[in-house]
Amino acid sequence: MIEVSTPGKLYIAGEYAVVEPGHPALIVAVDQFITVTIESAVRNGSIQSQQYSDLPIRWTRRNGELVLDHRDNPFHYILAAIRLTERYALEQGTLLAFYDLKVTSELDNSCGRKYGLGSSGAVTVATVKALNLFYDLKMDKLTQFKIAALAHLAVQGNGSCGDIAASCYGGWLAFSTFDHDWVKEKQEIWSLAHLLESDWPGLSIQPLETPKNLRLLIGWTGSPASTSDLVDQVNHSTQKQAEKKKAYEQFLADSKNCVEALIDGFHSHDVFKIKQMISKNRQLLAELSKITGVRIETSALKQLCDLAEACGGAAKSSGAGGGDCGIVIADQKTGILPLMSKWEQADITPLPLHVYHYRGGVK
Repeated sequence: MIEVSTPGKLYIAGEYAVVEPGHPALIVAVDQFITVTIESAVRNGSIQSQQYSDLPIRWTRRNGELVLDHRDNPFHYILAAIRLTERYALEQGTLLAFYDLKVTSELDNSCGRKYGLGSSGAVTVATVKALNLFYDLKMDKLTQFKIAALAHLAVQGNGSCGDIAASCYGGWLAFSTFDHDWVKEKQEIWSLAHLLESDWPGLSIQPLETPKNLRLLIGWTGSPASTSDLVDQVNHSTQKQAEKKKAYEQFLADSKNCVEALIDGFHSHDVFKIKQMISKNRQLLAELSKITGVRIETSALKQLCDLAEACGGAAKSSGAGGGDCGIVIADQKTGILPLMSKWEQADITPLPLHVYHYRGGVK
């Protein structure tokens, strides 16, 4: 039996801007995992997940018609990952086989409520990594990232794939996405192997060293949000009016400057500068919210951040916002017990998560 676990992720800074090539984000892998096991089977295979069997199916209306939204359904990501990895295996001359694939997750609770830790990205990466071992494809991390990114985009259609990078590489990452249009164009005319071997314009995945003085705290508001929906709303809003488009372009420039300064803070181990840029990024997201009308920092996330700032930390929403998690950057001298107590009084759940680094191969 083959067993592979991949970590979840949290966005630290650069959300929304990161969907545009050349605009960096800071992302961290955390020690909550999705595990995929594969066992050889005969004649028929199976895909099983106890956590996902009772997930609600989200739907909306489009032109008066009920439309299912499969972007939050992990089985679609698993199937896309299988199709692409097996297509690559066939191009390498590997014979395909039957297998039973089982998924267990720590990234969603038993009711299917998301913690905002990137479960769809992690399950995509875990599937690719497991099949890489099952078929002995000997793919490096970058190739695994690219296959998982293609699978993710085939289902979700938007997003930066930064969560894919975090699940593939672990640790702290400075990440910039690739030119999606270029990849889609080449995908139509090139073999998969050729596409995977090529440099993807704009793609940058840079592991960062953790400053010794830095402390990361995470709080969960208990209000799951749909990243794909929120990204859709922002994209739709910023394309409708020239004035909004100009303001969005200014947001992109300001976010790039802010995150680049934040990354410099990591290189120089300057926790004070890191905290400054976290606060700055929170302000930028508030401005984006005003531009688009999309609610990024909910009242619960605002309370989470305000309480953290009152205790000496720098805080902001994580990821698309709209609920889920907030992050706090503090230095090691900052006492955290008062904050934990205030969060719990405000019905904010402190999550006991730590940065996860791969050591010696696959976890």
